[in-house]
Formats: sequence, structure tokens, C-alpha cells
Amino acid sequence: MMKKITLLNLTAWLVILTSMGLQAQTPSDALMMEAKQACVLFDYNFSSFDHYWEGTLKRENQTIATVQRKVVMPMAAIGITDNLNFFIGVPYIQTNSTEPNGGKFAGASGFQDLTVAFKYRWLNKSFDHGQLTSLATVGFSTPITNYLSDYMPYSIGFGAPELSYRAILQYETKSSWYVRGAATYLWRGYTKAEREYYYNNGSYYTPWMDVPSGITAEAVIGKWLFDRSLQLELSYWNLSSLSGDDIRAYAAPQPTNKVDMDRIGLFAHYYIKSIQGLGIVAYHNRIINGRNAPEMNTTGLGITYFFNYLKK
Repeated sequence: MMKKITLLNLTAWLVILTSMGLQAQTPSDALMMEAKQACVLFDYNFSSFDHYWEGTLKRENQTIATVQRKVVMPMAAIGITDNLNFFIGVPYIQTNSTEPNGGKFAGASGFQDLTVAFKYRWLNKSFDHGQLTSLATVGFSTPITNYLSDYMPYSIGFGAPELSYRAILQYETKSSWYVRGAATYLWRGYTKAEREYYYNNGSYYTPWMDVPSGITAEAVIGKWLFDRSLQLELSYWNLSSLSGDDIRAYAAPQPTNKVDMDRIGLFAHYYIKSIQGLGIVAYHNRIINGRNAPEMNTTGLGITYFFNYLKK
């Protein structure tokens, strides 16, 4: 199958971390669960693209037309203390193509990676005109199923362990406007392919592929409305790989590729006051520039529920 795929004009990476779409009580925001409080999230998002960047050259999916990804993401955030939260989640992902030209390739589906993280708020200082908050998160993810990572663009994940270290700084004014910045270092390990040879700026006679580590930067402007029952955000997010190769002309992408991208997004979270603890999340993101990356749109909806898991 892989020998056939490399002869086609395939697309770039479909496998983007599912966390890049969602921003509600996650390791990447500035919200915290109080001690003995928890939030569960059930999220669904849909992504698609029909153009991609082969290196820095933008191309159209001439062989397989539009590539799609559907993700169901259950996640929980647990307040250990007022300043320390624990997160756990595992997405179920399905990939496929629609109306392909010149042939159809089967998509993939299954549970992807188990992710756990801790978020610690080390600064929460009030000023005359606002509130300054600073947080740090440490996360780890690892595959929980034996999915094929080297089957792009239909693979459901990188197939490699990942460690993340994130720093977050947010300032909120008395009028409920806020700005937030975050930077993350992503260390990624090796993934095993179902072949004994691959090319990555040189020949490698091994099934083990080195997945490039990377750094991300994020800038957010947001506003709380209607007595803090509605949260709105506009965001910019960048990913830059620290190593890797480019997709070769008319060849399939692979886990060793250097993936860079810029993404903009809109996000809303509404807390339903008539039903205590229940909230609705909606968001839309678009990758606007990249290298070895898809020009992908992602739209998602989710439900959140807050509750006290122990009496205070």
C-alpha cells in the first residue's frame, strides 16, 4: 500500500494535535478548577482540506480531492487544589477522503493517544485596573492503540510519545477584556513504520522514524459578556518544527517532515445559567500559512459540565 501511495500526488499532514482546536478548561488556557471541583468535556470537531504546502509550495489535492477528519474528544479537568489542576483525555479519530479522483484509499479510525497534564497557577495578582495571572503546564501523551503513523494523510496520529512544557501569561481588565500569551516546547520521540527503509535528507535502513520536536506560540484576545456567562476569543497560533525534511515532489508525507503552520481561530463558551454547571462550546480554526502542512479548516462543538466531586 505504501509503495502505491508514494506514486500519488498526496496531501500533507492531516495529523495535527487535537488539542489545537479546543480552548475550554484545557492545559492551554488560564482557567482553573477550584479544589474538589471537576469539569468534564465531550467535544466533536470536523476538519477538511483540499490544498496543502509541499515544503513551501502550495498544491492542490489532485489525486484524492478533499481529505476529512472527524474527532470525538472526551476530557476531564480535576481541581486538586485551587492552584493545581489535573487533565486527562483520549480522542477517537476517523479519517477519510470524499469523491477522490483516480482511486480511493481507505481512511483510518481508532483511539489515538492518551494525554495527561498538570497545570499550576503560580501567580494571581490583583491591580487597580485588572488581574495578572501566570501558569505553567506539563503534559505527556502516548499512543494507546497500534495505529499506523506512516499512512499519511489518513493516519490518526504521530505514533510517538510527546512531552510538553507550556508557560501562560494573562492580563484581564476590570471591564472583562483580557489578553493572553503562551509558549510551548514539544519534545517528541520515535515512531515505528511498517517499512525497513525511508529517506530523510539521507537514507535510513530502519523502521524507526524520528518525529521532529517543536515550539508553539499563541496570542489571544478575549471578552467576558452577560455577567461572565459568555466567553469570546480571537486567537493566533503558530507551530514551528525544530528539525525534519520536506515532502518530496509527488510523494507521501511522513512523520519525519518539518511541519510549520500559522492558524487563526474564533472560540465561544456559553454557561447556561438555568442549568447549573452546564456549558456549550463552539469554535472554528483555519490554517492560513504553512510548510508541509494542510490548509485546513476545523469546526467544533462541545458540552461542558462542572460539578463538585467532594463536599467542600
